[in-house]
Amino acid sequence: MNATMRRVVIGTAAVSMALSVAACGKAGDSKKSDSSSSSSSGGKTIGLLLPDSVTARYEKFDHPYFEAQVKSLCADCTVDYANAAGDAAKQAQQVSTMVTKGVKVIVISAQDSAAIKSSIDAAVAKGVKVVAYDRLAQGKVSAYVSFDNVKVGELQGQALLDALGSKATTKSKVVMINGDDADPNAGQFKQGAHKALDGKVNIAYEQSGLWKDTVAAQKMKAAITQLGAKNIAGVYSANDGMAGGIATTLKGAGISGIPLTGQDAELAGIQRIVAGTQSSTVYKAFKPEADAAATIAVDLLQGKSISSLATTTQTSGSGDQVPSQLLTPVSVTKANIKDTVIKDGLYTVSDICTSEFAKACKAANLQ
Repeated sequence: MNATMRRVVIGTAAVSMALSVAACGKAGDSKKSDSSSSSSSGGKTIGLLLPDSVTARYEKFDHPYFEAQVKSLCADCTVDYANAAGDAAKQAQQVSTMVTKGVKVIVISAQDSAAIKSSIDAAVAKGVKVVAYDRLAQGKVSAYVSFDNVKVGELQGQALLDALGSKATTKSKVVMINGDDADPNAGQFKQGAHKALDGKVNIAYEQSGLWKDTVAAQKMKAAITQLGAKNIAGVYSANDGMAGGIATTLKGAGISGIPLTGQDAELAGIQRIVAGTQSSTVYKAFKPEADAAATIAVDLLQGKSISSLATTTQTSGSGDQVPSQLLTPVSVTKANIKDTVIKDGLYTVSDICTSEFAKACKAANLQ
């Protein structure tokens, strides 16, 4: 393994790296959505374009981690940052603005992977290198950095089966609430989950929750109406944010004790796992992801080969074969909270075990 990959691999649930990472959570729209961390332009500026400010990870973790890694690798490099605030047209304009400034490398997590294609291809035509971050954008991108998203879905599906135990039969009705179809990751999570679940349970209701807790809650309510509260054995939720809305709906319908998956290891998700209202999540260390993207961006800026970093390829929605670096996710249940998110410094026991969760934490041996 090349030494430049030193902070980008997670092998097993017993993760030994000291990471400061975080999970996707909910936050209000940030006033930083149009902001840049640098007004510099030209050859030593790397652009970073993130998709929204509702998902907490982008402003709180991805942006600062990325910028710190760039500075550590290239002392005279700057990062020009902007957030699309959930607006695909706005993100397209941000790409154009950076090209006009003379930015030579742009790292982008696409708000809409298909809609951004023309903007990416226009940038590439002017000599800009584009790195797809977390989501595989369409177009002539030079590299892609993310987690193995099919594996994420497999972990989620298997965790649901494990939680169902002997109830995991083809007669057991499971509800699936997937992510937003505009996000290519959502399709890969779905693919992996079906790989784990198909033929083992009855997926009786499946809809997109658009990565929104409110939409997921509505879809869960519709599933309960359609299937009946007593007939639902478990729920697949593609991430923790939606799992929060689903858990509230389940509680309101008097449904308890059934498995509910998630993703991102956000604090609220971990607390629900401790409390028993969510059965699992998937832990993806965002610092290694940001570090990897920053390293590739700096190498591209400096004209270096990235072949030792992007060791596999992924096919984008536009049919392009993209050199890729995929990190390994980890499933988290109540049994390994200590060995994952606490051990890595993502959260402390006191972060998780607030007064509301003190009793549950004691029962889970977290105090």
